[in-house]
Amino acid sequence: MSVTAPQGFEAAGVAVGLKSTGKPDVAVVVNRGPRKIGAAVFTTNRAKANPVIWSQQVIADRVVEAIVLNSGGANCFTGPFGFQTSHLTAEKAAELLEVSAGDVLVCSTGLIGIGDEVFRGKVLVGVEQGIDELSAVGGAAAAEAIMTTDTVAKTAEISRDGWTIGGMAKGAGMLAPGLATMLVVLTTDADLEAAEADAALRRATGVTFDRLDSDGCMSTNDQVTLLASGATGIRPDLDDFTSALTALCRELAEKLQQDAEGASHDITIEVTGAASEEEAVEVGRSVARNNLFKAAIFGNDPNWGRVLAAIGTTTAQFDPYDVDVSMNGVRVCSQGGPDRPREEVDLTPRATLLEIDLKVGEATATILTNDLTHDYVHENSAYAS
Repeated sequence: MSVTAPQGFEAAGVAVGLKSTGKPDVAVVVNRGPRKIGAAVFTTNRAKANPVIWSQQVIADRVVEAIVLNSGGANCFTGPFGFQTSHLTAEKAAELLEVSAGDVLVCSTGLIGIGDEVFRGKVLVGVEQGIDELSAVGGAAAAEAIMTTDTVAKTAEISRDGWTIGGMAKGAGMLAPGLATMLVVLTTDADLEAAEADAALRRATGVTFDRLDSDGCMSTNDQVTLLASGATGIRPDLDDFTSALTALCRELAEKLQQDAEGASHDITIEVTGAASEEEAVEVGRSVARNNLFKAAIFGNDPNWGRVLAAIGTTTAQFDPYDVDVSMNGVRVCSQGGPDRPREEVDLTPRATLLEIDLKVGEATATILTNDLTHDYVHENSAYAS
């Protein structure tokens, strides 16, 4: 059911020829209310795509009626023409839905530089067709329509005490903080105030999507949106809602990690004993972005020396000769020196756990990443929508 699992939402996914494959490439999600609450977080990349620039303006009043998403073209670095395309997309949806264009979010994903007259025409046709096909069971079709190099559609839902959260996500590369090369739409029929929705979303994404760092590359089009319809009339405890939203975001983040381009290992980096959470994140991210470490994992080599070398590039507090490193449950390094034999570490399973104990404090953080493979290089050397 995806984004249509909660009450008050309709969605659709249609094919209009943006993708050379002929697969669905425009999605529409509409909030039928009674509340029209919206919250969103965006890429922190200074190079932002036109739909991001548009949506940042729309979300300012935290009222959202609908969201239109397309794959098959990023509409990024397409100049004033591209911004006008995002504006026209919102206007077309607003006209057909009889709402304000200033309450319609727009998202795009695909190749940077794609967004000409042909692109615009197809997106506008997609808006018409999508709205015509809106359905309370259209969540699955919408999730398929936002895929690019994804091999599977990514959806999740969770229910608590009479209310539900649903979600869909796309992303399979450029997975780095400031979100990822991702578009995510989250919906709930819980009755939330705008400030509550915004706070919950930021808390949830901060420890899930922002901790996913597949290849260290930050996208220009990232957007995670939460829409609340209030259709159940149930006002949840904010901590309970945030906990559920975080769990759902974590599930989607893990699905993004597991579908990362060309990856053969899904690496969970758990940093403990840090002086602060920020330092734990910095350490974990330094390893997640270290190509020597990632290449070693691809080769099933528990090269813990590359882990220590990566940690050494950070500003985090630690003693290089008082750090423990474990891989898949085997402590290969203790107090900055060799511990158990490398031969005891089995790195053949796809799921890989790296544990780093800095031994200076109580803070922890978990970063998700992948290995660096031949397939990743091939896919990104040949990628086109």
